[in-house]
Amino acid sequence: MSEIPAVKSSLEIINIETKARRVIHSSDTLFEAPNWSRDGNYLIFNSEGSLYKISTTGGEPGHIPTGFANDNNNDHGISPDGTQLVISHFSEQHDGKSIIYTLPIEGGEPKCITNKGHSFWHGWSPDGSTLAYVAGRPEHEKFKIYTINVNGGEEKQITFTEGLDDGPDYSPCGKYIYYNSYQTGMMQIWRMDADGSNQKQMVESPHTDWFAHPSPDGKHLVFIRYMEDQIEDHPFGKDVKLMLLNLETNALQDLTEIFYGGQGSINVPSWAPDSKELAFVSYKKN
Repeated sequence: MSEIPAVKSSLEIINIETKARRVIHSSDTLFEAPNWSRDGNYLIFNSEGSLYKISTTGGEPGHIPTGFANDNNNDHGISPDGTQLVISHFSEQHDGKSIIYTLPIEGGEPKCITNKGHSFWHGWSPDGSTLAYVAGRPEHEKFKIYTINVNGGEEKQITFTEGLDDGPDYSPCGKYIYYNSYQTGMMQIWRMDADGSNQKQMVESPHTDWFAHPSPDGKHLVFIRYMEDQIEDHPFGKDVKLMLLNLETNALQDLTEIFYGGQGSINVPSWAPDSKELAFVSYKKN
């Protein structure tokens, strides 16, 4: 991974109808990947291996205790019932590889869910029973998408393409998983049934598209677009913009102008519960 330059991070909220943006927190410390709480009152993000929460109106972030898991990356989220967190922690007990854990929403001792690494969480089924994640396994050259019971157990591989598959996120009805895939030779946005069948390309573009997140009301899909082809990568510090796809009409529009971002901007689900707003992180070089 290339070294990330000194930056100013800004946690922003955008209204999807008016496209008005407001910054609720800025820092010269790198932070990433906001999740929006189920009650709509606060956001969770990661910075320097730890998780923090902040009111949607701003203020000072508060640390969330995660026990021994002190090297958390930007693949974390909140359970459908709002009672649990899921994290992806680089575990010393697993040779420094990312392992998925769950813990109480207010913080606490993590419970190991996957016993193999790397495993990076991305989606939680609406019924609360299943986690979807991307994983690297020795038998595959590229990372693939897997699912596992929320209490652990045997994992199930659900994508088998030759290229990289990543970023799985469940539709609010639970029938589909949206994801990004390199199976056409460009990183594009796809949808499949929750068991991996019936794969369908949702957007065709000459750009590198990552991290598709459906709105809670099921009407829209947001994803991040790299303006230059990044092949199978999703690096930090590139020209990107957020795109909004209307799932009822298939109309696609720019949600933001081009900004400096990429890795860390919108890795995880970050919709407001009412589907009217979205949280993301933009950056500026210091």
